Amino acid sequence: MVRAIFPGTFDPIHYGHMDIAERAARLFDEVVIAVYDKPLKSLLFSPEERIDLVRQSFKDHPKIRITGYSGLTVNTAHDNNVQVIVRGLRVFSDFEFEFRMALANHRLAQDVETIAFITNEEHTFISSTTVREIAMLDGDISSMVPAHVEAALKQKVLGMSDSQRPANSLRD
Repeated sequence: MVRAIFPGTFDPIHYGHMDIAERAARLFDEVVIAVYDKPLKSLLFSPEERIDLVRQSFKDHPKIRITGYSGLTVNTAHDNNVQVIVRGLRVFSDFEFEFRMALANHRLAQDVETIAFITNEEHTFISSTTVREIAMLDGDISSMVPAHVEAALKQKVLGMSDSQRPANSLRD
């Protein structure tokens, strides 16, 4: 059995993430979507909220399992008996970061390979940051995220003050 791990913060999960996970599930026996709990960036949703949103997004996918994690991705890969790390590439600028990360992961765990999926064209502009900012500006994100994620974003944004909203945003 060949297992893959698709790590990320998923703050929030969007159709680009879902596309990569579903395509990976066609190639691997199981895909573990691993939601990272403490990245070096500010997040809108707590780890538990992000895990729940991802779980709801894949509730009908028997080959996709959701877990939370902290620490090194390769350690989580080993803990889950995973042989492959799945990553997505949207634009050319993603390549340099993913290339360095793949080399570092390979240095730490030679038994875990990294495979990058090129995003489908209709998802190249979607990032979690873009989705959050559009939601915070009361824009239509229905073509970018599932309905349950859209509802969660609207609920979260309603509880935010103006000072909690991003300083640099799509309104600039």
